Amino acid sequence: MSRAFVREGEGNLDDLPDRPISDAPNDVTREGLARIEAAIAAAHEALAAAQAEGDRSAIARASRDLRYWSARRTSAHVVAEPEDDSQVRFGHAVTILRDDGRRQTFRIVGEDEADPAHGTVSHASPLARALFGRSVGDVVRVGGGEVEILNISRINAAGDEG
Repeated sequence: MSRAFVREGEGNLDDLPDRPISDAPNDVTREGLARIEAAIAAAHEALAAAQAEGDRSAIARASRDLRYWSARRTSAHVVAEPEDDSQVRFGHAVTILRDDGRRQTFRIVGEDEADPAHGTVSHASPLARALFGRSVGDVVRVGGGEVEILNISRINAAGDEG
């Protein structure tokens, strides 16, 4: 039978494409590793529930998530918190002044932890890569503009600056 006559949703759900995995090193914070482990536990629970229900679509999604998070756990490298605040490093909170006058503070974290709306950016982002190794007062070209580094600080697990 031609695939054209197979109803949508009846395809081989076992072949759900894997989530793409970045080629960048999988550097993570301690909190990021804990989030990966929580995601693995959640995927195990979702898979068990889907199997109990016999929901092939949910089984495929949970299996895909489990493969992704297991791969991310295997490749995760916990980066120690920076020891000093003289230069921007992984894990630092950095306050910048953009050339349009906006002041922004964000923490540089792993790719799976990054959420710019909540003040975190990936270490693999162009902004973070441009700032690594720079110091307070340095002006760095990023994209079509410039940013000045105003502050570099450490953040502890509670989210407080250290």
